[in-house]
Amino acid sequence: MINPTLFWIIVAGILCSMEFVFPTAFVSFMMGIAAFLVAIVSLFLPQYTLLIGLWLIFSTGLTILSRRLFTPKRKISITGDDLEATAIGGIPAGSAGRVLYEGNSWRAKCADETRDIAPNEPVFVVRKQGNTLIVLPSKMLERD
Repeated sequence: MINPTLFWIIVAGILCSMEFVFPTAFVSFMMGIAAFLVAIVSLFLPQYTLLIGLWLIFSTGLTILSRRLFTPKRKISITGDDLEATAIGGIPAGSAGRVLYEGNSWRAKCADETRDIAPNEPVFVVRKQGNTLIVLPSKMLERD
């Protein structure tokens, strides 16, 4: 019968090296690290059933932890790809109005609260506050 510590070290080596051959987004690498941790525990508790259970727990925990730590935070687009909209009925200074954005009517305010936006005037979406789009007239942003 093979020594449990040696068994888990061999399993750890195989799983860690598999990550280089078959990239799995660090899943097999984390399973290998878990096997190495179980090899350390097997020095004190040589019960195979308990060690397999520990390996499953360590593998799951390390995989979840690696996802949280190593996965880049995705920047969720506040608006869609298109940043252009059209004022539907005009937007009075300091008030809300409606714009047509990506085929839908949205509540909108001008980022410059001292400016009026005329009906059918093209605007650029600057940001989104709740369900309200903050817009600027396109003629303000165009360079001549």
